Amino acid sequence: MDWTHILAFNVTLLAAMAVPGPAFLFALRQSIAGGFLTGAATGIGLALVASGWTAAALLGLGAVFALVPWAFALLKITGALYLIWIAYTLWRDARQPVADSARPGARAFLGGVLVNLANPKSVLFAASVLLVIFPKDLGLADKALITANHFIVECCIYTAFAALLATPPARAGYLRLKPMIDRIAGALLGALGLRLLLDR
Repeated sequence: MDWTHILAFNVTLLAAMAVPGPAFLFALRQSIAGGFLTGAATGIGLALVASGWTAAALLGLGAVFALVPWAFALLKITGALYLIWIAYTLWRDARQPVADSARPGARAFLGGVLVNLANPKSVLFAASVLLVIFPKDLGLADKALITANHFIVECCIYTAFAALLATPPARAGYLRLKPMIDRIAGALLGALGLRLLLDR
């Protein structure tokens, strides 16, 4: 493995992060509603689990899911139900004050962890990307480096994202349109949860 493999992985990772999904939507809403620290804590939780899925893919969890499909199905159903629960609470609390609706501090970190745990399909995505980009004879040190790199990249992106979205203009705009934004975010997360639940 050399630096070009890491570069290719990072470019692919950034492209994947740019596609709106549960993690992106949750981080966006948390950063605007709760401010920089809430957004950054959410991002660290998201990054921890995303890099954990990469580590799992490197260690062969994708093959385990293929051999034991019910384990994958159980994780997928649990994850889909969690996303639907988040969607329901966003919709229900759309008119609540921001302090009551954002997940602060440790709860923000835990929320990020749970949102990315809710998508076990990411381990299969990671497995396919890793197979294409990296050589097959990776040692344990190389696998640890790839995992650490993934974690650092996601932390940097989500922290920058939180800093941008926690600015006074972004927050003022959110407060002005909070009921509509929360209900749109809730509808999108609910749709993603239903898609995950119904996708075969």
